[in-house]
Formats: sequence, structure tokens, C-alpha cells
Amino acid sequence: MRMFEKRVLRRIFGPKGDKVTGEWGKLQSEDLNNQNSTNIIRGIKSRMRWVGHVVRMEERRDAYRVLARKPQRRKPLGRPRRRWEDNITMDL
Repeated sequence: MRMFEKRVLRRIFGPKGDKVTGEWGKLQSEDLNNQNSTNIIRGIKSRMRWVGHVVRMEERRDAYRVLARKPQRRKPLGRPRRRWEDNITMDL
């Protein structure tokens, strides 16, 4: 997980430019640790904890109905929008 987190942070923050030589390179681990960013692993774990809580709820609860609902209207043209449930599946 730590390697995945470092890779994601490198993509978010982009390459590092050296002001003296003008060369570009990837961020080192020390540079990533110094950045003010949220912990990705902590965020994913908290989302998974909340999903587990909602899945075990009764069917009449609003949070469960929002998670389990199936809309009956026509789908719009184009690429489907990514749902919250799709993000959870990708995190697993």
C-alpha cells in the first residue's frame, strides 16, 4: 500500500525541477513526506469502514436506500458517470 501511495502522490505533485541545473526528475520519498497531503491509506480505510456500516443497515434506512437504489429513468447519452459505488469497487 505504501508503494501505491507514493506512486499516487508522485503523479499528483508532478515532477520536481532543479533550479540550478534546470533538469527534471521524480520526487524522492523525503520530498513526498514533506508535502502537506492527506494520508491516502487512511482515507480509503475510513471509506471502507463506513461502507461496511451502511451495508449492514436495515433496508428502510435512508443511507442504505441511497447506496442500493437502482434508478428507473433513461440513461443519458455518452460515457456513464462514475458512481460512488464504482469508486468503492476500485478501492477494493
